[in-house]
Amino acid sequence: MKTLMVFDFDHTLVDDNSDTWVIRCLPGQTIPDSLRNSYRRGHWTEFMGRLMNYIGDQEVRPDQVRKVMETIPFTAGMTDLLAFISENKNTIDCIVISDANTMFIDWILHAAGLQQAVDKVFSNPAKFNDLGYMEVHCHHSHDCDRCPVNLCKKKVLNMYLSERMERGVEYQQIFYVGDGGNDFCPTACLRGHDVIMPRKGYTLERLLATLEDKKDEASLRARVIAWSNGTEILEQLKSSVKL
Repeated sequence: MKTLMVFDFDHTLVDDNSDTWVIRCLPGQTIPDSLRNSYRRGHWTEFMGRLMNYIGDQEVRPDQVRKVMETIPFTAGMTDLLAFISENKNTIDCIVISDANTMFIDWILHAAGLQQAVDKVFSNPAKFNDLGYMEVHCHHSHDCDRCPVNLCKKKVLNMYLSERMERGVEYQQIFYVGDGGNDFCPTACLRGHDVIMPRKGYTLERLLATLEDKKDEASLRARVIAWSNGTEILEQLKSSVKL
């Protein structure tokens, strides 16, 4: 019986949005209004494809993009939390489910020396093509009307839990740590002894508060513990895990 830590990435593990942080690699650190206004609600990955094409058109090399991405700050206390998870892999599994992309997440974790903490990253696959342009693709398709077209985190979490159960791994407790509206859907996967940890002052906390106000126990079974830094999450984890 192990503990599973599930993390969002942007505004959770890192203290900014990695998809917009990349704009800093441009000479003027800005994009044209026509590109900015081309975003359609629920189609962020499509927009990121256009953004990375624009960055490629400005002749920004892949190594320049990586150098900028590696400067994004981690949220306070998160590096200590991930280091603790790395040291206790016999009792703690850890995954990231994010609407960013696999390449940005991989670069950032490796730059901090924290890649060993994370067993698997579920995000939009990304790679550089032969022309040096980054291509970003949707993680999967789904039929959930709550989530962006490219990623339903509930579907990802359910599939992961099923795969682990087939391998004989059952989790004594799951901690789900996030901040955004797209972290709301997977909370329905959690049981009464699991813990949802929304970041204080962010969308997920407000959505969960709405359910609590309605006393909608069918939708919200897990305990809710809000956090403002990784140290608070680490304290909760240490109090729950048998080392």
